[in-house]
Amino acid sequence: MATTQPSAADDTIKDRLVALLDEWMAAIVSNDASRIADYMTDDWIMVSENGITPAERFLTLVQTGALSHSAMRRTSDATFEYRGNVAVLTVRATNTAHFQGKRFDADEWTTDVFVETEQGWRCSLTHITAVSTG
Repeated sequence: MATTQPSAADDTIKDRLVALLDEWMAAIVSNDASRIADYMTDDWIMVSENGITPAERFLTLVQTGALSHSAMRRTSDATFEYRGNVAVLTVRATNTAHFQGKRFDADEWTTDVFVETEQGWRCSLTHITAVSTG
């Protein structure tokens, strides 16, 4: 199978989506549920070691203050795949979260599936894998 080099258009979309991911991370740290929701599709889900968390649950936890974030940032360049109106970004990121009063510091690989909608690019799925410390 032949491999193709990314086009300039692909690079532009990658740059736009990496910037969007950085904005979304800043929104998460703002702990503003409506601002966070602006980056997600209505049917967004997060898959982690805890199972599947739908958007409604995640946003409710933020809105009630049961979940908050005080830090979140990318620590690697993004790998990027793009097909039509779907793009996949994978990055390594760190974050500090507080869940029901308990602090959690995480170093994770995150894969986000973005879809192009009438409102622009929105994330429809986030998959989180903890970085191995052993």
